[in-house]
Amino acid sequence: MNRTADVTSGKGERPVVPGPSSGRNVPADWVSSRPRAERARRVADALRQQITTGGFVDGVLPDEHSLGRQFGASRNAVREALGLLRQEGLIARRRGVGTTVVMPKYGHGLDRLAGLAEALTGYGTVINEVRVAEIVPELPAAIAERLQVPATAGGVHLERVRWLDGLPLSLDTTYLTADVGAGVLAGDLAGRDVFTLLEETTGCRLGRADVVVHAVTADPDTAALLGIGVGAAVFALERLTHLSDGRPVDTESIRIRADRMALRATMHRGQPAVSD
Repeated sequence: MNRTADVTSGKGERPVVPGPSSGRNVPADWVSSRPRAERARRVADALRQQITTGGFVDGVLPDEHSLGRQFGASRNAVREALGLLRQEGLIARRRGVGTTVVMPKYGHGLDRLAGLAEALTGYGTVINEVRVAEIVPELPAAIAERLQVPATAGGVHLERVRWLDGLPLSLDTTYLTADVGAGVLAGDLAGRDVFTLLEETTGCRLGRADVVVHAVTADPDTAALLGIGVGAAVFALERLTHLSDGRPVDTESIRIRADRMALRATMHRGQPAVSD
C-alpha cells in the first residue's frame, strides 16, 4: 500500500491529524517525505489548532524533540514551525521555561447575533475608547445604500477602539440611521455594546445580520490604533444589522486583531438543494 502524508483513523474512513496532546507517535511518512517548508507548515497548522482550542492547559508547549517524535518531523522542521507561530504572535521562547503561548485567542461566535462585550462574557471587561460619536447631516452614498435610506436623511457615525485585558482588540466603525442613532448617541458608548443600546432605545429586538469576513493586512492607521505592526494580519468584518421588523439600521466595518481573536461557528448540515 502506498502510504501518503495522511494518517487514517484505522477504519480507512478519513484522515486524522494527530496533535501533541494525543500521546501517540505518528508514522514518519506523515510529514517526513515532504519538503521541509511543507512539513513545517503542517506541524504549525496542528499546533495552531491546539493553541486556539486551549489544548495546552498550562500554556507550555512540548520541547522540540518531543514535537519531532510526535509529528514524525525533523528538528529543523519543528523549529521552522515554531518560528511561523512566533511570527504570528502566538508563542514566545522563555528562558528556563520553554516555548509558551503568549496570549489566549478569544472566540467570537458567528452563529449568534451578539455584541463584543456580550460575546466575551467571562473573559474580562471590554472597554470602549470612543474616538468619534457624531451626527452626520449626509451619509456617504455607499452607506446610505446599505441602510436603504436617502443620503440626505443623515445618521450617526461612531468609531471605537475596543479593549480587553488592557490590550486593543478591534477598531469598529459604525453608521446608524437617524431614527435610531440619536438614542444610541445619548447612551453609554464607552461601557455598553451598540446592540444593547439599540434594543433599549428602540424598544425593538434585533433580528438578523448579514456578515462578510475578509482576511486583510493592517494599514498604518489601523496598526497604530490596534498596537500591531503595519501589514499584520487582521480580520475585516462587514456587518449589516436589521431590527426584528426587517429594517436595516446599523452598518459596521470592523478590524479585528487576528492574533487575539478566533471567529467560530457551529454549523449544521442542511437538506441538499434539489435541482429541477
